[in-house]
Amino acid sequence: MTVDLVVRNCTVVTPAGRTPNGGVAVEDGTIVAVGRSDRLPDADRVVDADGNVLVPGIIDGHIHNREPGLEYKEDWESATRAAAAGGVTTVVGMPNTDPVIDRPDHLELKFERGEASAHVDFQSYAVVTSENIDQIPAIDEAGALGFKIFLGSTVGDVPPPNDGEILEAMERIGETGKRLGFHEENGEIIDHYTEQFQAEGRTKPIDHSHSRPVIAEQEAVERMLTFAEETGAKIHMFHVSSGSAAEAVARGKARGVDVTAETCPHYLWFTEEVMREKGNVARVQPPIRDADEQARLWNALEEGAIDTIATDHAPHTPDEKKVDDPFGNTWDAISGFVGLETEVPAMLSFVDEGRFTLEEWVRRHSTRPAQVWGMYPQKGSLQVGTDADFTIIDPDAEWTLTDRDTLHSKNCVTPFEGESFTGKAVTTVVRGEVVYEDGDVVGKSGYGTRVDVDTE
Repeated sequence: MTVDLVVRNCTVVTPAGRTPNGGVAVEDGTIVAVGRSDRLPDADRVVDADGNVLVPGIIDGHIHNREPGLEYKEDWESATRAAAAGGVTTVVGMPNTDPVIDRPDHLELKFERGEASAHVDFQSYAVVTSENIDQIPAIDEAGALGFKIFLGSTVGDVPPPNDGEILEAMERIGETGKRLGFHEENGEIIDHYTEQFQAEGRTKPIDHSHSRPVIAEQEAVERMLTFAEETGAKIHMFHVSSGSAAEAVARGKARGVDVTAETCPHYLWFTEEVMREKGNVARVQPPIRDADEQARLWNALEEGAIDTIATDHAPHTPDEKKVDDPFGNTWDAISGFVGLETEVPAMLSFVDEGRFTLEEWVRRHSTRPAQVWGMYPQKGSLQVGTDADFTIIDPDAEWTLTDRDTLHSKNCVTPFEGESFTGKAVTTVVRGEVVYEDGDVVGKSGYGTRVDVDTE
C-alpha cells in the first residue's frame, strides 16, 4: 500500500500522551494511520520531521480577518497566509466587518470570499443585535459556527441587544444547539470612565486600560452566567483578560452552567506595564491587566476555568495604531494587534518554562477549541478517518521577533515585536497538503475550505 503522504521521525503528541519515533500517514486528505514510523506505509511524499514534535492542527477560534469591507487592514488571503506561517490550520472569523455578519446573505458572502482565497480551513461567527434576533434560525441554517454579542463598545461599534433581547436570543440559539459567545465588558461602566478620563485630560496609554476596569469584565461574565443558567443556553467568554473574570467563569461551571472560556497569549505574556513600555501598540480591548490579575488568570487556567487559547488577531494600519507616536493621546489610537504568528511560539515558550506540558497545550489550542465549537473529531483529534490537519513544531528553537514586517499579515503591528521565544512551527499541513515549510507559505490561495459544524 502506498499513500499520498507520510510524516516520519517525530514525537506525536495529543492530549492523551506521546508516541516517540512516530508519524502519520495520509490518503485523500484523511488520516489513515498514526503510530511508530517503522510501521507506516510507503508514500508518494515523505516528510522527515527531523525529531521534532507533531500535534493536531492548531485552531484559532478568534480572529478578525476584516473581510468583507475592511480589506485595507486584512483579508481572508492575508490572514490565512499568516495562519499557515504560524502553524494554525483552522481559523474562525469575527462578525464585526462591513457589512456586519448579521444576516444569512452576509454570512454567505464571508464564506464565498474565504473559499476563493483562504490558505487554511475556516469558519465564521454571526453577530446578534436588537435588529436580527428573528434571523437566528436562518443564520444557523446558513452554517454559522456560533453566535456573538458585543456587550461593550469595541472596534466597529456593534450595539448590543438589551437584556431582555439577550434572554430571547439565548432561548432561540439554544434551539439550534450552537454556542453564544460574548465580548464581555459592561458598556455603561466603560462609557462612564472613558468620558470621565477624557474630560480630565487623561490621555496616556495606561489611561485607556484603566477606563475599562476589571469590574466591567467580571460583571458582564456574571450577568451572562445568570442568563444562561435561566435559559439553559451554551455560552462562551471570548478573550478573558483577568483572574477575576476567570474565577467567575469557574463559579459558573461549578453551578452547572454550560460555559466555556478562552484567553489570549498577550494576557498571559504581558502585564499592564507593557502600556508604559510600548504604548498604544499594546492597546487592546479588554486591556492587558496588572500582575495580580495576571497571576490569578494563570491560576484559573491551570485549574480548568479557561478552556481554549486564541489570539483575537486584529490587524490595523500603523497609522491607526499611532506607531510613530506610541505614547501620544491614547484616544486617537485604535485597539487590537496581530497574533497568528506569535501564538504558537508564545505558548511553546510557556511550555519551555514549565507552566504546562505539551499535552496540556495541545488540549487548549487544538482539541478543546474543536470540541467547544462543534468541529471535533474532524478537527483537533489526529484520529484515523479525520482531516489530516497537523502542525510540526520545533520546541527548542530560540528566536526573537526583531522585525514585524517579516510577518505575513497586511498590517503587522504587535507588542510581541522585540520579544524572544523558545519554540516555533516549522511545518503546517491542512487536509494532507503542506501549506507551510522551510519558512515559506507554499499552499495555494483558495485551498482552504469552510468547516462543517456538528452540534450533536
